[in-house]
Amino acid sequence: MSAHGFVILPFMLFGCFGIAMLGMLALWIWALVDCITKEPDKGNDKLIWVLVIVLANWIGALLYLLIRRPQRIREQGR
Repeated sequence: MSAHGFVILPFMLFGCFGIAMLGMLALWIWALVDCITKEPDKGNDKLIWVLVIVLANWIGALLYLLIRRPQRIREQGR
């Protein structure tokens, strides 16, 4: 590998890391907005899911989108 390769490689790695971080931020925002706008207000489900999403960051968002969102769509159609 040439000297230029050693200079470019860190920038490429940081660039890929940055793109991944933006993707996780977009996932987090999407889950949070979806939960706030479409979860029913009855009970504490909405509050609990908002707290899970906010406190667990992208993992909480992923849990919401994979577990709760399909269940809500089956139950309420939205």
